Amino acid sequence: ITEGAKAISDDAFKGVKLNSVTLPQSLVRIGNGAFADTAIKAVVIPDGVTTIGDRAFYSCKLTEVMIPESVVSIKNKAFYYCTELMDVYCKPATPPTLDGSYTFDRNASGRKIYVPVGSGSAYQSANNWNEYASDIVETTF
Repeated sequence: ITEGAKAISDDAFKGVKLNSVTLPQSLVRIGNGAFADTAIKAVVIPDGVTTIGDRAFYSCKLTEVMIPESVVSIKNKAFYYCTELMDVYCKPATPPTLDGSYTFDRNASGRKIYVPVGSGSAYQSANNWNEYASDIVETTF
């Protein structure tokens, strides 16, 4: 992925034997299925990304993910079937729109979603986030 890239195309790396990736700071969109079915264990999503596409990390080996403050939309099944995903750090104070009810389904048992102190109730009551209400924990980033 080249520096200066604004988006990762739909299905760009789907199924590629990829263990890690460094995303450019210029990125604003991660496309649908961009990293689906890869062996990626860790990813740092840069500030500036506003949208994480449908199935973007579907069936990856992620163990944790940091969602930056800039994200306003996470599409359906973005992190679905990431069976090793234990820790989701979601930095936006206002819950990003979840465009479906399966975004974080089929993650590791005991997975937690960490959100900024003072925003827990907003996440727990937001559309589709409410399905993960018992997994939401307030923290200081």
